[in-house]
Amino acid sequence: MGDLRITDDPMPQEIEGFTRVRIGAVGLCGSDLHWFSEGGIGDVRIEHPSIPGHEQGGVALDGPYAGRVVAIDPALPCRQCARCLEGNTNLCPRIAFSGNAGLDGGLCEVMSWPTHAVVPLPDGMTAEDAAMLEPLGVAVHAWDLGHVKLGDRVAVVGAGPIGLFLVQLAARSLTAEVVAVEPLEHRRDAAVRLGADAAFAPGEVAVADFDVVFEACGLPDAVAETAVLARPGGRLVIAGIPEEDEYAFPASAVRRKGLTIAVVRRMKDVYPRAIALVERGQVDVRAVVSHRFDLADSTEAFTFAAGRGGLKVLITSGDAAAHPEPSRGVRVGGDPT
Repeated sequence: MGDLRITDDPMPQEIEGFTRVRIGAVGLCGSDLHWFSEGGIGDVRIEHPSIPGHEQGGVALDGPYAGRVVAIDPALPCRQCARCLEGNTNLCPRIAFSGNAGLDGGLCEVMSWPTHAVVPLPDGMTAEDAAMLEPLGVAVHAWDLGHVKLGDRVAVVGAGPIGLFLVQLAARSLTAEVVAVEPLEHRRDAAVRLGADAAFAPGEVAVADFDVVFEACGLPDAVAETAVLARPGGRLVIAGIPEEDEYAFPASAVRRKGLTIAVVRRMKDVYPRAIALVERGQVDVRAVVSHRFDLADSTEAFTFAAGRGGLKVLITSGDAAAHPEPSRGVRVGGDPT
């Protein structure tokens, strides 16, 4: 794979119930990198060239939020099925998702999206902040699944962007200890800078007795290490997406410790909470952004991010309120013709 092409796209038409957004920033997520590097995620494959991207923010060009910085909730659940009605909208079997399975995402200059899933942001927040709300939202959902209690000891395996958000949430939640486990030194340094009491390379944690262990990178060794780090009766929360369509645990550790395992599926309706965390300064989203690339340099951005360089990589389009006529979109999967 690795086939990414910039295409000329017409201006989306104005449609009732939809808002057109001039995209200012798109974050590259691990799932985007799977589309780029492998042509799919698990058993879902790219069937025709499509625009990736689900971490996106910009300025609304029309609709009720015209002129305001907005985030775009990438998930469009049906809100009618049993899963939606019980409150698990992230598990909707009919969910549509930006940049996934043929639905074009945000890696373009102007995006049209249902207005009910366009989220206006408080004054002072930028398009880049908006793009970071989606990975923060995943971290918030993972945190909810962890049921962390006051005084718990927490370990975060994987100090990429979602792991670094989990570190920040743990450090500000009156936990007894927060430890990060990460093979890359620059990411270990970032974890300590953002609130971890200590950061270790894999296999270096001396006392493995954590109440809750979050996994946030998808590598097989990382998933296995969560079971080693947890105390008997502890809880594992798995957020990473593996390259191969499977997770592997040491069965003896999981079974003998009687561990509870929760798996993260995107997030629920957490945007109001994520915005409040950022607005009140409880989570620093800007500290997690390390590199920015122009839309024209998207292939370089994907290649750099796939090598796990830096922290969060953003693709930007300059001033999100400028240049009213779009001309470019980025498609993965080959020539659309």
